[in-house]
Amino acid sequence: MAILAAGTAPGAEPGSLESVLHPFFERGAVAGAVALVANGDQTLHIAAFGSAEIGRSQPMRTDALFWIASETKPVTAAAVMMLVEEGRVSLDAPVAEYLPEFDGQMVVLEKTADRITLERPRRGFTLREALSHMTGLPFKSSVESPTLDALPLATAVRSYAALPLEWQPGTRYQYSNAGINTAARVLEVVSGMAYETFLEERIFKPLGMQDTTFWPSAEQLQRLATSYKPDETKTKLVETTVGQLTYPLDDRMRRFPMPAGGLFSTAGDMARFGQMLLRGGELNGRRVLSEASVAEMCRRQTPKSVKERYGLGLAVGDDFFGHGGAYATNLEILPSRNLVLVWMVQHAGFPLDGKDAQAVFKQWARTMPAAAGQAAPR
Repeated sequence: MAILAAGTAPGAEPGSLESVLHPFFERGAVAGAVALVANGDQTLHIAAFGSAEIGRSQPMRTDALFWIASETKPVTAAAVMMLVEEGRVSLDAPVAEYLPEFDGQMVVLEKTADRITLERPRRGFTLREALSHMTGLPFKSSVESPTLDALPLATAVRSYAALPLEWQPGTRYQYSNAGINTAARVLEVVSGMAYETFLEERIFKPLGMQDTTFWPSAEQLQRLATSYKPDETKTKLVETTVGQLTYPLDDRMRRFPMPAGGLFSTAGDMARFGQMLLRGGELNGRRVLSEASVAEMCRRQTPKSVKERYGLGLAVGDDFFGHGGAYATNLEILPSRNLVLVWMVQHAGFPLDGKDAQAVFKQWARTMPAAAGQAAPR
């Protein structure tokens, strides 16, 4: 995709990020976005585009809050790796060693419209497989409905243990919130600390991620970007809500932390998390993870027998690792270029060519003058 042909924003320099992204907002293909580029030491570029709420003509701001959905997965994986470092859990131990409810879980051998045949698993699935979508667990259980945040973590995980695995552990890839949530429940049981408290004390506070939470405060809700989806004609945007979540979003009685996809955050906070990974587990003199743990998270864990390339809570490629979210947010780390890219929008689909805006941003970031830096410091 040639970014120079995208158009020019009024007053913007040709070839600037503002000029190449402006047309998407001008024609209503994207409501609003925050784009951030950082290296291992500092933010190189951050800009807000379009509207946080179209109807009120409320401009997007760089500290806007977004539901980052599955970008929560690498945060959860980082927390679990802390216990691995401390020798309190093993990636290759059966999860049933930590969660006895998974003892005796069966596997589907054959399934028809009126009959299911089960067999015993050759072995129980491991924590490594839970973090890389290789367990045989489904995406979610039937009791996680209509929203994904309505059950306490322990209750949700017990519902997974009551189901048979859909295939033998380690043999097939299936993107599974259930697996990530199960890994987080192991963290709770082993650490003796609530999952959300562990994240706050061990990740968010050390990294200065002050706007990352499962329950946005009243002040944060004022900065929450409105969610949008395409209308029936696929040419205009209409306001929507996040169907996976229970409202109101600050309700701590009926909403529970979802390790596979429940966090809200800002571009700045996610950049800090990305910089920590880019720097091998350290940021601003605070070591959160060992270099070995980060390397384990970022290497391919899925076997060559499956096409999907996934690490521990992270998608991995030839020159990147990172994760996206259901409402089109994205975090991407490019170690060879010493770059962290953060793209924040709040869209359940796009009209026109809106989905291409993220690719235009990434292409621009890879070719910006400051992108020609050295590999990240370790």
